[in-house]
Amino acid sequence: MQDSANYHNRAAMTDDMQIDQPNGGEDTDTIHIDFSHIFAAIKRNIIWIGAIIAGFLLISIVITMLIVPRYVATSSVMVEQETDQIIEGGDLTPSTAASYQDADRFLKTQVDIIGSRALALRVVQSESLAEDPAFFEAAGADFPTEEDLGGRYQGSDGLAALKKDRAITLLQENLSASLPVDSRIISITFNSTDPVFSARIANSVAENYVTSNLNRKFDSSSYARQFLSQQLQDARTKLAESEKELNQYSSQAGLIRITSNGESGNGDSALSVTNDSLVQVNSAASQATANRISAENAWRSIEKLPVLSVPQVLANQGVQNLISQRSQAEAQLAEERARHLDDHPTVQALQAQVDRLNKQIQDIGTSIKQSVYSQYKSALDQENALKSQVEQLRTAALDEQDRGVQYNVLKREAETNRTLYETLLERYNAINASAGAASNNVSLVDRAEVPTRPSSPNLFLNLGIAFLLGIGAAGVFVFLREYMDDLVRNPDDVERKLGLPLLGLVPTTEENALETAIDDGTSSVSEAYQSLVTNLSYSTATGLPKSIQVTSSQPSEGKTTTANVIAAKLARLGHKTLLIDGDLRRPTLHRLMNVPDQQGLASVLAGQSSLEKAVHQAKESNLFFMTALPIPPDPSLLLGSPRLPAIMQELKDQFDIIVVDCPPMLGLADAVSWSANAEAVLLVVDASQGHRGSVKAALRRLRLVDAPVIGAALTKFNPKNAGGDYGYYGYRYYNYTNEEV
Repeated sequence: MQDSANYHNRAAMTDDMQIDQPNGGEDTDTIHIDFSHIFAAIKRNIIWIGAIIAGFLLISIVITMLIVPRYVATSSVMVEQETDQIIEGGDLTPSTAASYQDADRFLKTQVDIIGSRALALRVVQSESLAEDPAFFEAAGADFPTEEDLGGRYQGSDGLAALKKDRAITLLQENLSASLPVDSRIISITFNSTDPVFSARIANSVAENYVTSNLNRKFDSSSYARQFLSQQLQDARTKLAESEKELNQYSSQAGLIRITSNGESGNGDSALSVTNDSLVQVNSAASQATANRISAENAWRSIEKLPVLSVPQVLANQGVQNLISQRSQAEAQLAEERARHLDDHPTVQALQAQVDRLNKQIQDIGTSIKQSVYSQYKSALDQENALKSQVEQLRTAALDEQDRGVQYNVLKREAETNRTLYETLLERYNAINASAGAASNNVSLVDRAEVPTRPSSPNLFLNLGIAFLLGIGAAGVFVFLREYMDDLVRNPDDVERKLGLPLLGLVPTTEENALETAIDDGTSSVSEAYQSLVTNLSYSTATGLPKSIQVTSSQPSEGKTTTANVIAAKLARLGHKTLLIDGDLRRPTLHRLMNVPDQQGLASVLAGQSSLEKAVHQAKESNLFFMTALPIPPDPSLLLGSPRLPAIMQELKDQFDIIVVDCPPMLGLADAVSWSANAEAVLLVVDASQGHRGSVKAALRRLRLVDAPVIGAALTKFNPKNAGGDYGYYGYRYYNYTNEEV
């Protein structure tokens, strides 16, 4: 026997077997990460993984060597927060109150200004970059020529405009500004292939940013004075018109408003009796609503509860006493019933006492529950009454207020215009007072130094990125390769890909040594079949099935051997076992048993022979068999006849267990017909050639007829081809059996 025959998987042992039906196999919605499967997949594809990662690293090295070195120079400026204001203080000066409220937004705005096109234009003009070919070369671009003209760029002016626009674009693309957290210092960096240019541009951007900020303050101050002057004139005109309109309406309507302090002015009007009553009644209505909600919640929470489940009932002292008395009476009644019959006077008296106590408890509980409902109804009536009164008072108050609406509108308009005018006047005076003052809140901190080392490419960084990308690409490759793998090669594949529990795992062995291995009780093959038989005993809720159908998806998967061995081992366990050759197309049992008799299953189904003549005694004690002979012209017709269920039922009465060696599923209906007459279906899968597609197709056909598929047996299992730790378990079992011997 080959060394692989000595392997034995832990799934073949009874105490390690997972019998329960998995929830849906690979189609389950439950997310489950099987790390052992992941490690097995990595082990199977370790060469591919190494090759992919090595390829990425090699590509990274080549790319790094081809990239032109670039240099980064950094200058820094400090920005003190300011808010552009036209209020007291006058000029555009820092505002302490606003600096803490808007610091983040202000500083981020300054970073955006540094990267703006307007500042880039100032730098291009101040450094004459548009006419400097060295700048374009350092930025990694070609210097524009007349050949590049076209579109909106035409003639000599067009060439100048093209140079300027490209210089601005290159400057913005290679310029960056960053602001560290909790800092007011902005770092300005420029990236190019020339270290001198990098330092020069970084310093020029910082200097132009400081200058442009000061110019912007002057421009803002001048614009503010002009704007405020116009706004002040408009506000003065609106104020005069609104006050004149208010006085005219007051005279025409004869309105004199008295404030709550008893004075005429800008305060609130005194409350009328109606308004005062409305406030009080509305407050009472709100309280009534709260009371009603509380009472309603209390009633709704117990409305549908049984009386004895209501918390108020259970908390009642009287109910608690009655429940205690009932418990004592029920205990006495139980004792009396243990000694006397139900018609005994003592039993009847105690029963009557228990019934009386139950009625008293029910009556008190009903009364308590009704009181909760009464409280809810009372609160509801009070709420409705107060709401009605509030509506009446509201209508009366609105009638009183209608007469003063227009006056209040005009009054508020005049007050708003007056406030606006006073504010604008205050701002205008502050701006004029500080018109000559100017301060800059931006200052240069560090000038950029000429860099001595290139910032890119960074070989170690590129190798790290390439390594991570290689791992990711290798992971995707392994995933796709495993996903497209259609083989059922190990126990995990049976449960994960087929959604079936694994009942047996039979190792592979030489075909000419199979019979010897099966007969040898200490061989791994014999032990595997013994584990399969043991697992069959626990495969259903009622134990070992009375009839077992053994089938496969295609021929040569070990189905017949499995059926024969199961029948033989069940017979050795003392079960009166019948082995039936259910393959009417390619029968084999008559050759294995060396029976020339032509009377078998086909002749019984055709009514040409009796069961007594078709059933034979095997050499094994308790083992009987029935061949499939003679081969009929139409096997499907015989298997679909109503005689098959009757024959199976008669055989179940005569034998403890019936094992049927059925034909493979293929495209035939024979195995499906057998499944309707079996209590359990065992699916045999060849680990060396079993494909998930054909096996799942067979399972689909069986489940369409509600066949009782209890699990699968994986035959011809080779741990070397299974991946994972199956080889280790086989080695462990081999050593264990040899040590015992």
